[in-house]
Amino acid sequence: MTANFFIALLRFLIFPGLLFTAVVGLVMSWLDRKVTARVQWRVGPPFLQPFYDIVKLLGKEVIVPAGGSRMAFLGAPLVGLAGATLAATLIGTAAIYGGGGGGFRGDIIILLYLLVLPSLAVILGGAASKNPLASVGASREMKLLMGYELPFILVMLVPIIQSGGMLSLGNLLSFQAQHGSFAASLSGAVALVAVLPCLQAKLALVPFDQAEAETEIMGGALIEYSGAPLAVFKLTKAMMLFTAPMFLVVVLWGGFGQTLGSALLGIGKYVALLVLVILLRNTNPRVKIKHAVRFFWGPVTALALIAVLLALVGV
Repeated sequence: MTANFFIALLRFLIFPGLLFTAVVGLVMSWLDRKVTARVQWRVGPPFLQPFYDIVKLLGKEVIVPAGGSRMAFLGAPLVGLAGATLAATLIGTAAIYGGGGGGFRGDIIILLYLLVLPSLAVILGGAASKNPLASVGASREMKLLMGYELPFILVMLVPIIQSGGMLSLGNLLSFQAQHGSFAASLSGAVALVAVLPCLQAKLALVPFDQAEAETEIMGGALIEYSGAPLAVFKLTKAMMLFTAPMFLVVVLWGGFGQTLGSALLGIGKYVALLVLVILLRNTNPRVKIKHAVRFFWGPVTALALIAVLLALVGV
C-alpha cells in the first residue's frame, strides 16, 4: 500500500503529471506563440519566454480585490491546476501502460469531469472577484462551456459504442491496437472533425476566447488576477494545450503504442492536432458568444449525432 501510494504520488507530481505536463505545455505554448508571430511577420518570443513569464508572475504581489471572496478568488486557480494535473496523470498513465495496468473502469467518465475543472475555475475566479468585466467573462465562459460540452460528450460515445461499451482508456487503447484506431472508421473520422472546434473552445483560443477577449473586456474573468494566482492560471492553460489534444489522440486516434515507431507516430498525431489548433487560431476572428453557442448546439452537435448514429450501425 505504501509503495503504491508513493508510485501514484510520483506519477502525479513528476511524470506524467504536474512537472512533465507543465514543461511540455509551456514548450507547446512557446511553439504556438512563435508560429503566431511568424504568421504576423514578427520574430516571436525566445524559447524560454513562457518559463520566464511564469517565474516573473510568481514573484509579483498578489492583490485580492476589495469586496471579493478571498477564499474562492485564491482557490479557483488551484482547482483548475488540480483538474489539469489529474487528467494528465490518468491520460499519460493509460498511454504508457495501455491495457496492461493503465487506468481503471470508468476513468473516461472521470476524465470528462476533470477536463471541465479548468473552465469551472475561470468561472469561479471571475465571479469571486466582483469585477463587472470579470463577471462578463465568467458569464461568457459558462455559456461557452454549456455550448461545447454537449457535442464533446457525444463524440466520446463513438469509441465506447464501437468497442462494445468499454469505459477504460486502457481497454480502448487495447481495442485500437487490435482493430485499428477509431478515427480510421467513418464514424470515428466524423467524430474527430466534430470534436476539433470543441477542442479549440476548451483551450480558450480564437475564435472561442470570448471569456478573456483582451480587446473587448481587458482579460475578462482574469482581469483582477496578479502574481502567483495568475501564474497558476497561465500554467494551467499551457498544460491543457498538451493534455486536451493528447486525450483525443488516446481516445480516438490509437494512442502512442508500445514501440518506438508507434510512439513517434502518436507524437506526430498530437503535433497534427496542435498545428490545426494554431491554424484555426490564426485564420479566424473572434465570434460573438451567441454565435458560438448557436454553432456548437447546431452544426457541431448535429455532426456529433451523425457520428454516434454511424457508430451504432457499425461503420
